[in-house]
Amino acid sequence: PPRKKPHLEERVDTSMSGRMMWSGWVLAGMMLSLGSVGMESAAAQGQVLVLEDFQGKEADGFPSSWDHENQRSHSKGREAYKVQTENGVNFLSAKDAGQRIKKKKIDWDPKAYPVLTWRWRLLKAPAGTDQIAAIYASLDTDLMFIPVFTKYVWSGTKPEGTVTEGGMFSGSEIVMQSGTKEVGQWFEERVNVYEDFKRIHQHEPAPKAWGISIIAAPGVEIDFGSLVASPAK
Repeated sequence: PPRKKPHLEERVDTSMSGRMMWSGWVLAGMMLSLGSVGMESAAAQGQVLVLEDFQGKEADGFPSSWDHENQRSHSKGREAYKVQTENGVNFLSAKDAGQRIKKKKIDWDPKAYPVLTWRWRLLKAPAGTDQIAAIYASLDTDLMFIPVFTKYVWSGTKPEGTVTEGGMFSGSEIVMQSGTKEVGQWFEERVNVYEDFKRIHQHEPAPKAWGISIIAAPGVEIDFGSLVASPAK
């Protein structure tokens, strides 16, 4: 089964966080079995908000409602990111991507649903890769309408829990996983993106989040499971 681990301030009560996290995944699974596949606006069910469950895909397997960050390498991105199924559960497979994809068509109030959970599974990474993969939670935009984000990273070199402050054109980074020892193992993450945003940027995010993004480094093979938001404890 996927390994669960607490992160930063969420480590205070691991038993409760585990129950909340698993309740989110169970409910998300129920939604899939009922055929709730419309994801252009996130569907709220009880105590979770499914931001993406990778049920929708285009003819070539690229996830529906996602865009490429770099349109000049559009074809490479479509080859790199594919929706796949394992044991009846859909996930996003990334192979030798080297670029980011983004999803903006979500209806997410980060103050009401501040806790973001997801799972990921590393299959391959070149030795010495610093940033193997990352999830971007973009909760606002700046005066130039550029997304303001926090980047949750799987690093091959930096210790778990490392926080790197962002600059003018880069977001802050928090290392969730470190190293490549346990290849093929699913890991589940749980972060309070709202509190992280306030602590890092010193102001409230927008009432509606800009969106989410995913990236995997060149030469990396990694899978991403559903992204689900839920209220705080």
